[in-house]
Amino acid sequence: MAAFAKTSPIPLHAEHLNHQSVKSHNSKLLSFSHNPQNHHPSFKRTQEVPVLKTSPSSSSITTYNPNSDIYQLCLAGNLEQALKHLDSMKELQLFVEEDAYIALLRLSEWKRAYEEGTRVYSYMSNSITRLSVRLGNALLSMFVRFGDLGNAWYVFGRMEERNVFSWNVLVGGYAKAGFFDEVLDLYHRMLWVGVHPDVYTFPCVLRTCGGIPDLARGREVHVHVLRYGFESDVNVINALITMYVKCGNITNARLVFDRMPRKDRISWNAMISGYFENGECLEGLRLFFLMRELSVDPDLMTMTSVISACGSLGDERLGRQVHGFVMRTEFAACVSVCNSLIQMYSSVGQWLDAEKVFSRMERKDVVSWTAMISGYENNMLPAKAVRTYQLMDLEGIVADEITIASVLSACTCLGDLDMGIKLHELANRKGLISCVLVANTLIDMYSKCKCIDKALDVFHSIPDKNVISWTSIILGLRINNRSFEALIFFRQMKLSLKPNSVTLVSVLSACSRIGALMCGKEIHAHALRTGVGFDGFIPNALLDMYVRCGRIGPAMNQFNTLRKDVAAWNILLTGYAERGQGVQAVELFQRMLEAPVNPDDITFISLLCACSRSGMVTQGLEYFHRMQHQYCINPNLKHYACIVDLLGRAGKLEDAHDFIQKMPIEPDPAIWGALLNGCRIHRQVELGELAAHHIFEKDTTSVGYYILLCNLYADSGKWDEVAKVRREMRQNGLTVDPGCSWVEVKGKVHAFLSGDEFHPQINELKAVLDGFYEKMKAVGFSEPEKSSTDEVEASKAEIFCGHSERLAIAFGLITTAPGMPILVTKNLYMCQSCHKTFKFISKVVRREISVRDTEQFHHFKDGICTCGDKGYCGKPGKVEELSMLY
Repeated sequence: MAAFAKTSPIPLHAEHLNHQSVKSHNSKLLSFSHNPQNHHPSFKRTQEVPVLKTSPSSSSITTYNPNSDIYQLCLAGNLEQALKHLDSMKELQLFVEEDAYIALLRLSEWKRAYEEGTRVYSYMSNSITRLSVRLGNALLSMFVRFGDLGNAWYVFGRMEERNVFSWNVLVGGYAKAGFFDEVLDLYHRMLWVGVHPDVYTFPCVLRTCGGIPDLARGREVHVHVLRYGFESDVNVINALITMYVKCGNITNARLVFDRMPRKDRISWNAMISGYFENGECLEGLRLFFLMRELSVDPDLMTMTSVISACGSLGDERLGRQVHGFVMRTEFAACVSVCNSLIQMYSSVGQWLDAEKVFSRMERKDVVSWTAMISGYENNMLPAKAVRTYQLMDLEGIVADEITIASVLSACTCLGDLDMGIKLHELANRKGLISCVLVANTLIDMYSKCKCIDKALDVFHSIPDKNVISWTSIILGLRINNRSFEALIFFRQMKLSLKPNSVTLVSVLSACSRIGALMCGKEIHAHALRTGVGFDGFIPNALLDMYVRCGRIGPAMNQFNTLRKDVAAWNILLTGYAERGQGVQAVELFQRMLEAPVNPDDITFISLLCACSRSGMVTQGLEYFHRMQHQYCINPNLKHYACIVDLLGRAGKLEDAHDFIQKMPIEPDPAIWGALLNGCRIHRQVELGELAAHHIFEKDTTSVGYYILLCNLYADSGKWDEVAKVRREMRQNGLTVDPGCSWVEVKGKVHAFLSGDEFHPQINELKAVLDGFYEKMKAVGFSEPEKSSTDEVEASKAEIFCGHSERLAIAFGLITTAPGMPILVTKNLYMCQSCHKTFKFISKVVRREISVRDTEQFHHFKDGICTCGDKGYCGKPGKVEELSMLY
């Protein structure tokens, strides 16, 4: 085309062209307009190109509209050339018509060309002061399609007039972006200004009411549907059904469905899936059968919903029948139906049938592989899940976030940290680490693989943490013996999110671990206030917290309010066992049988443990016999370990050894450990060394067994052997956790480490303890051990105790009112020296002092401990009275 003349005297709508150019241009327009391939479906010719011819005697000058080139280029889909033409017209200050702008905007929207569309908008902003309805709607539609709601709202505000399309476009944009409250606000503004909604308005607004969900507003919109006469429109009524379903009002949804004068397949699907979503699978299946009776053919969505419902019901028989029906239809080879069948069979435990469906699929997508992987994982086959993922990777199928989460769960079960790290790296490469599902699963995997620091790194990287994120890290800290931090995280969580019942159970477990009684009471009050005090595992978690914090009175109150299941009885039995109260445990067991509640394998573990720590050998052996013959419970390794412990603590070490040798199953390290503990108590070095030999043949990573062996040698005065064992521990990379004790004062938990010299009140605490040591010397007690760096001469108490509980008790004495009980929790065993010291202190200060270590619960009162000094003085049943010292 000839160059534009800036000094042209003619109007801006025309320019000088020679006759040949005009002829050529007109022929192009004619050929374009008659070629249907050049027409884009989104555009129509809005204006014929005016061609003005002069008389033959003139210079053959023809005048035409320069905007026509923009129309034709847009109709041809050539956005780049159309924009270049627009640039040329702007340079020449030629007038650009509204229809040309509209054509450019619609083509930019269709091509998802955001930069080009905003460029056109920039030109318009500089040249147009008034937005017509057509031009404003074109801009609105483009910006909403791009998700640019800021510019869309600005355009909407500039429009002098708006029609129902304008409102619908903006309402739809906000709904798609999830701004549900804004959608409803716009809808009400639309009504206020007198614009009547149409068949496109109501489905969008109703979906928004279901998405919130807001049943009250949904009913209000239902009234508007009737008022404006859309009660016969199938699309609007389908949206009404969906709204009621999402709001959980399945009854109203069915009323709307039944009153429909005409139903399409979407209507049936909405109602059937609505029943399934609201947990009424049987009603949904009945409606499906009615659909078939009325000769309405199901579609893909119908069949996938019905198959999923069979899985939710756990009805394998019905699922097979539906599978047979599918095989007779065109859906048999459909990938989504096969995926639903895999999930259905996996959910009812028939993973072999799921494998058959999977293996017969001609084409598998990522959902197929993920369904198979999660099916294996849910059926306790984590190794198969990992192998299936590896096959999927070899096939070149790209894993999504659900796949990675499922494989990570399998790695957690297997303890496969290496594979978990590889999946973490894959998630980073794919940009899936920001997905909260993947991040939460990573937290769980790292926590259970004892990599809590990595779990914390993942947790802190999550931009939008949900309740599961917080619950996972709280539980992870708890199982990694960092309960103090778990409570801190729980308090942080409450600032932004409401904890659920699983969170409360996890934090109650942390309270139990460190004896945070007041924090546990706060959670109890919170659970009652929020109405979840009797939901799920919370009642038993509260019972366990009171038991482990040594508050039997509140524990019994909680127990009496429960609908008592076997778990509740087991918790109380375990509490009595930890306190060495075998008689009370036996009485509770009799009450349990009278309830009547059938005991399980855990019941007998607690009962046998209670008998063991109370020296009730005959009763313990009787219960072991009754467990097998009266209650038909086959003993497992833990039961055998309890019997070995029972005999070992009672001094029947040879009987315990014979019992191990006659076991029908191979003993594990825990059973030999029980024998080693008995040898430690009764200082039988030779048999203890034999037990240790069997232990270390299978387990060289557990610190507890090395500690038992060191204690055996230390009690027997074999310090060279103690040093030898400690060197072996270092060679194996094993270290003993530093002694740490917790005491709760005025609702706040305070932690004390062994050799803590940095506490702000350390001098005052040492002065309190030194005062007690002087009094003990005055009445004939030897002075408690002092710290020593000599490995050979250091006592077992100094090596494996650390006396951190002494600082905790001293702190409790100076910060609480006289007469108040003190509860201390410790992460290691309590040594004999500390045990004697606390008996003395409880007698002097006339306070109840409770110390729960890793072995049992010690309750000191008036110079006597409830454990009866078992395991400390060497002779079970011997109780040292302090009254003779005064």
